[in-house]
Amino acid sequence: MVKQYDFTKGSIFKQLVFFSGPIILANLLQASYQIVDSLWVGNLLGANALGAVSISGAIIFTVLAFVIGLNNAALTILSQQKGKDNEEQLKSYLNAFVVILTVLAITFSLLGFVFSEQLLGLLGTPDDLLEMAKGYLRINFIGMLFLFGYNFISTVLRAIGDSKSPLMFVAIAVALNTVLDPLFIAGFNLGVEGAAYATIIAQGTSFLFGLIMVLRNKLVPFSLPSVPKWAEVKLILHLGIPAGLQMGVISAGSAAIMSVVTSFGGAVVGGFGAAQRLDSIIMLPAQALGQSVTSMAGQNIGVGNWQRVSQITKHGLRYNFLCMISLGLMVFIFAEHAVTLFIQEPAAVEFATTYLRIMAFSFPFLGINFILNGIVRAAGAMYQVLVLNIISFWILRYPLTYLFSNLYDEIGIAIGLGASFMISSILAAAYYRYGRWREKELFD
Repeated sequence: MVKQYDFTKGSIFKQLVFFSGPIILANLLQASYQIVDSLWVGNLLGANALGAVSISGAIIFTVLAFVIGLNNAALTILSQQKGKDNEEQLKSYLNAFVVILTVLAITFSLLGFVFSEQLLGLLGTPDDLLEMAKGYLRINFIGMLFLFGYNFISTVLRAIGDSKSPLMFVAIAVALNTVLDPLFIAGFNLGVEGAAYATIIAQGTSFLFGLIMVLRNKLVPFSLPSVPKWAEVKLILHLGIPAGLQMGVISAGSAAIMSVVTSFGGAVVGGFGAAQRLDSIIMLPAQALGQSVTSMAGQNIGVGNWQRVSQITKHGLRYNFLCMISLGLMVFIFAEHAVTLFIQEPAAVEFATTYLRIMAFSFPFLGINFILNGIVRAAGAMYQVLVLNIISFWILRYPLTYLFSNLYDEIGIAIGLGASFMISSILAAAYYRYGRWREKELFD
């Protein structure tokens, strides 16, 4: 029988450790998904093919960001209903999400397939890459339902306290993609389109496996889809739209910071790219803890157990400090060795090493943002978290990076980013302490 945690009772720290562990591994596997794709395409087809996949990937990521936003809304609503132990309402909201996500997936699939060339044109895709990028993108849009589906099933299971099954789904998708990529790219001689076929087959298999497992074991009270109630649709959109916009703010903010980085030339860009790959791995524990506390706090908010919500916050912050300080120390010591796994140019290695050693001191503050925003999100305060993200990226992170890079040259990039993490964590703590997010009432 699959383990489902009831977060309204029991040892909080133990639950946090054992629930967040599989999420960290799932996120790590998810991050490796794109790396595996890039390795096979780059090595088997060359730089132009890799460029076509990268450009198409930016569009796919934008759609995925919207999916993640809706899933954040699902995590909030479903975890609160799980906490209330209201199976009828849980079933009703599950039905509403299934209908809305299916309609959106089909709509995105059709529009994306038809307008793939125009979307690539908006990104300034070079003429010699356009056909390859269009073929890759169209096939991915055909499989959009699978992308929506297997992400949603994972979110539903985490909302009810099961983080191990989603790890299994991601592992299946990554393993299949790793095997199918070279088979379709080189074995069947399908080129870039072969990589896209491998992706949708891997995601489709994972989705179907998850669906069969959930239905056969009756892990959640799914029912045959029916027209959802307007009140349910309204609440889902009320939470899902700002949650989706949060991802857009983060994506645009990251692009703005990259514009500062590119002003310092190729060595800094290369070093920053290598450092960012390591950053994305270092952030995984903090991201997983943020997702975990959302599920845990959501169940307790559902039953009005605010004292336990406060305890979850405290344990989350302590665990965050333990993880991120340990990681920061390892990064400070082994930064240069880690960077040389990706690049060898001396100037790029030197910048990336110094950048990571400065950033190592700010990792715990980044984790504070994930934890506190995760707790606030569990109450349904999505617009408030959106505002905090806008402040973090556009009032703090980009301006401070720009300012310090002008004052201290390229090393100011790390100083500005690190300072923004510290200040935004103070603002997140202030809103957590004094904000009115506890007054949110999602259900009558």
